[in-house]
Amino acid sequence: MDKSALPKTYDFKSTEQRIYAWWEEQGFFRPGNDPAKAGFDPSLKPFVISIPPPNVTGELHLGHAMFVAMEDLMIRHQRMRGVPALWVPGTDHAGIATQLKVEEDLLRTEEVTREELGREEFLKRTWAWKEKYHAIISQQIRRLGASCDWSRERFTLDEGLSAAVREAFVRLYEKGLIYRGPRLINWSPGLRTAVSDLEVEYSEEEGTLYFFKYRIQGSDDFIPVATTRPETILADTAVAVHPDDERYQHLVGATALVPMLDRAIPVIADDYVDREFGTGALKITPGHDTNDYDIGARHKLTVISVLDEAAKVTEAGGPYAGLDRFEARKKIWADMAAAGLTIKTEKHTQRVPRSQRGGEIIEPMISTQWFVRIQPLAEPALAAVEDGRIQIVPEHFTKVYRNWMGNIQDWCISRQLWWGHRIPVWYAPDGSMFCARSEDEARAQARAQFGEDVTLEQDPDVLDTWFSSGLWPFSTLGWPEETADLKYFYPTSTLETGYDILFFWVARMIMMGIEFTGEVPFDTVYLHGLVRDEQGRKMSKTLGNVVDPLEVMDEYGTDALRFTLLVGTSPGQDVNLSLDKVAANRNFVNKLWNAARFALGIIPNAPAEPVGAPDWTLADGWIWARCKQILENFERLFATHQYGEAGRQLYEFFWNDFADWYIEIAKRQIEKGGDRAFYTADLLTRILDICLRLLHPYIPFVSEELWGHLKAAAQGHSARLVPEFGEWSEGLAVAAWPTPLPSIGWEDGALRDFEVFRNVVRAIRNQRAEKQIKPAVKIAAHFVSADAESRGTLEALSAELAQLAGLDLAQLQIGEAPSAELGEAAALVVGPVQIYLPLAGLLDPAEERARLERELAVTREQIARLEGLLGSDFANKAPAALVDKERAKLADYQATATSLEEQLKKLG
Repeated sequence: MDKSALPKTYDFKSTEQRIYAWWEEQGFFRPGNDPAKAGFDPSLKPFVISIPPPNVTGELHLGHAMFVAMEDLMIRHQRMRGVPALWVPGTDHAGIATQLKVEEDLLRTEEVTREELGREEFLKRTWAWKEKYHAIISQQIRRLGASCDWSRERFTLDEGLSAAVREAFVRLYEKGLIYRGPRLINWSPGLRTAVSDLEVEYSEEEGTLYFFKYRIQGSDDFIPVATTRPETILADTAVAVHPDDERYQHLVGATALVPMLDRAIPVIADDYVDREFGTGALKITPGHDTNDYDIGARHKLTVISVLDEAAKVTEAGGPYAGLDRFEARKKIWADMAAAGLTIKTEKHTQRVPRSQRGGEIIEPMISTQWFVRIQPLAEPALAAVEDGRIQIVPEHFTKVYRNWMGNIQDWCISRQLWWGHRIPVWYAPDGSMFCARSEDEARAQARAQFGEDVTLEQDPDVLDTWFSSGLWPFSTLGWPEETADLKYFYPTSTLETGYDILFFWVARMIMMGIEFTGEVPFDTVYLHGLVRDEQGRKMSKTLGNVVDPLEVMDEYGTDALRFTLLVGTSPGQDVNLSLDKVAANRNFVNKLWNAARFALGIIPNAPAEPVGAPDWTLADGWIWARCKQILENFERLFATHQYGEAGRQLYEFFWNDFADWYIEIAKRQIEKGGDRAFYTADLLTRILDICLRLLHPYIPFVSEELWGHLKAAAQGHSARLVPEFGEWSEGLAVAAWPTPLPSIGWEDGALRDFEVFRNVVRAIRNQRAEKQIKPAVKIAAHFVSADAESRGTLEALSAELAQLAGLDLAQLQIGEAPSAELGEAAALVVGPVQIYLPLAGLLDPAEERARLERELAVTREQIARLEGLLGSDFANKAPAALVDKERAKLADYQATATSLEEQLKKLG
């Protein structure tokens, strides 16, 4: 990288791409301890993250930006700690989502359907789509600063992962954990495929409740029934009532007639029936309702499927065959009305199942599919979280996980798609099934069974995308082969993802990991929240509030977006993103740049070598004590995954302490020359270095660029200007991570004394602003305090006090009592210090009295609060140090009150 003088402004557009290319060229993203390289030490425990593989369906969105920023923070932190860090990148084939995109693209550009193309040609087009969008996605992930080991990139349909999928399927099949059969599943008529329970979203929508008569055979009696879906009447196989419902007890065992079809069905009694809902009687449709399916199983009812794959009525619907489900609804209701079988309709709010992919209404229906018998896999996965082998952050999601795993249902894994892992089962002409790792293996099985070669046809269905994703942590490392990577890097360390896919993905990885490797796939699950708009709404095209991260990075830079996402969140909490926040963090990046540029500009003015031992000023001691606090807080907050709070505190330290206060004072100290200048330059270098190291996981580009310039400036000026931690390494990305420094004992005093100084400056600045005194006007000031330490602090920093508060140094007086020559003056009280500003002609006595009275009222409130606190059990139960601290506060407030009362007396 160019180590010439620091440009006046930070140009992120020219910097980010250059720095990322340099990181890759240097090999910084490959683990420091690599099984593929000489000198490998298997005893060093690595830190490993498997990236949640983005779908090859399109371009980057804010969900990607969130997880990339968070995982990159974790990886960079561990790498700087000296831990062998591996971040495995990759992409997901995303069966349904990608196939839909390709079909839409073909219809738009070529006006052909996949059926018209045929399976083989359609898959060629889909692979071409994958190549295009994989290149886009991987480049955009790089743009976010992701320090992945790209030499280990994987794709869920590459040959190695495909072999892993076949191996997993065969093993589960051979253990009896995979089976094929007819069951009630969620069917997407538009996609013509089964979808999992997790891919169905329920929305509260206003619908209609239809009340009608179920006639009793051989009588004029009827049972009133209500339904929201009249078209499914055609598939009814019973009418159910509660066994204790006196209205219908006499009809239990009778025969009812299906409206318009006159098919005979039984009247049954079941505890499931809610006597208070509707009429208290239920039509039972086992072929099209989950609860009815369970009732039907209990009563051994016939199961009729009256809708086909396109959601049109089958021949079982008699005269309604061929009608779309919604057309059938209107027609059958009209016919029932004409036959005198309807009672009434009323508005009704209902939960409507809709597909995540496109929003169409999902149809529960009986279908022959492949399923995983999930309970034997779920039990050990639940135990792994219960016994602490896996920690979920934040902890409250452990309960959510426990509840879901305890009520888990068998997993439908087959999809009627073309894009995906083809189910590794082949069928002989007589229907015999052969589950095998390859077609050759299946043929060998068939030859052994039949004694000759027979024609085999592979199952046309593909596996649910989440089946292959569930193998991701170990399949990406070479499983089922015992590769060197698998031996060293598995189990991985942290799984970081959004809480919305805890069950889609996380639970399945845990189940699969334990089943196939005997170990949990990771020890920590860190769940981030969703990125919402500034009003807390979910981003959607309908609302017009979607924020494109690429546009944000073009406008504000990658670091500003990353810092906004990382500092504005805590584990499991949603983030409300506004461009104002991003702009504010762009300003922070600029502040960092300008402060560093200023510091680098004054360091060369110091001598290259000191003559004597270090002799720090109060300002030096204060900033170093504050830096120590930040280091200690960072260690604690990172250990508890509070990355957002750690970043916030670092922001406050750099902007409000280092840049706004210390650098201003450091400039004057360097101007004094000699050892004072050298040790100031030394401290500036060390603190700027620490800040850049701590900031690097958050804002890697600007921190790397500035650190390179700092390194060049320090090395070019003096061999004595060295980092507090480690050495000047090749790059910041591989520099040592700062750790807490021991307290020596003087730190509290430095913090306290300098805070007096800061408060004095702030009070004078506020008074100047209130009186609208122009910055160029230097005013006199008299400082009075009975506290010798406070007077000493002000005397030591008198030049800095004059500089920062806009005072005339020649008219600055510090003493134990006010000067007799003071005359009319504004009086301020800051702890043990009284400040008198002779502002003749600028003061209104009435305004001054009102101001002092306001301050006195606030001070007395604090005195009353503290006296109440110290007079309570707090004084006996709280730690002695905390009690002493509160007593010291009370003493300060009492002194302030006394001073304010004296000033009010002087005003008369």
